[in-house]
Amino acid sequence: MPATLDPRGVRFTAAITSVILAIGLVTGSWRVLAVQTVLFALCAFVGMGLNPWGAVFRSAVAPKLPPIPESEREAPAPVRFSQGVGFVFTVVATAGYALEWTTLGMVANAFALVAALLNAAFGYCLGCQLYLVLRRVVPAKQAHTG
Repeated sequence: MPATLDPRGVRFTAAITSVILAIGLVTGSWRVLAVQTVLFALCAFVGMGLNPWGAVFRSAVAPKLPPIPESEREAPAPVRFSQGVGFVFTVVATAGYALEWTTLGMVANAFALVAALLNAAFGYCLGCQLYLVLRRVVPAKQAHTG
């Protein structure tokens, strides 16, 4: 696994994630959301190398694209954090659908879908931005409490 990520692969993965989340939203299926929850958990808590859509990108798509300079690649930590945020939303959506709290499931599913679509369409990662904000805030609080 490379030390950095190809942002085109991140967007490719977000596009497939968007499709899965859209299917979950249309069907209200907790099973569909449970599958996406597992994918988010693997990426967030085990490692980005376990993402099957990233593997498809690396093996089938990336070889057809020109290489990008290292300076344009992304650090994996913000992306892994965003996968964790997605995990939280899909856990809530899965539980909402499974418990027949459909509104809760739909709202959590829709938030995750919007975030995935922003990344897929525009390369804007909400979870990554939240990670950067938290990295600025947390050290500042630690410095004042130490």
